[in-house]
Amino acid sequence: MKILLFLAKGFETMEFSVFVDVMGWARNDYGNDIQVVTCGFKKQVMSTFNIPVIIDKTIDEINVDDYDALAIPGGFEEFGFYEEAYDERFLNLIREFDLRGKIIATICVAALPVGKSGVLKNRKATTYHLRDAYRQKQLKEFGVNVVNEPIVVDRNIITSYCPETAPYVAFKLLEMLTSEKQMEIVKVAMGFKK
Repeated sequence: MKILLFLAKGFETMEFSVFVDVMGWARNDYGNDIQVVTCGFKKQVMSTFNIPVIIDKTIDEINVDDYDALAIPGGFEEFGFYEEAYDERFLNLIREFDLRGKIIATICVAALPVGKSGVLKNRKATTYHLRDAYRQKQLKEFGVNVVNEPIVVDRNIITSYCPETAPYVAFKLLEMLTSEKQMEIVKVAMGFKK
């Protein structure tokens, strides 16, 4: 199995690393053949707080059929997150994953480009809920039924409302790719309670 981990400029490193770590534990220690392939618009993507990350593939090298899921960490507007997250090429990638019924897992404000793409119209989702819930209001403007809960799953799409939820989104993605039993084994091994 393969997960495409998309890094828009200004992504949050904490929200990126959980996908790498959870799937790494699942693969290395428990034999789940899950590869994580990083992707972005350029070969090097600058994260929130200016940590550069070298990615595996650029967006124009991606064939959606090669992947089982799309994972998207959120990011900061001040570091340019929406410049790339709202790029039409990325919105089209999101639409292609959804059209094929593939899993899309987002953390925090990464739900916003998914909402902007149109695939969440009349579906349930959540996003960042603090600071007057202004990001949830933005998500609602895309025709989304916003639910103020930590993690919301609507068919193939996982959304969450803040960085705290990051590992749990990665665990949910692992569960959807494998099984609840496999996910629980990895979760407990990583020190998270059932």
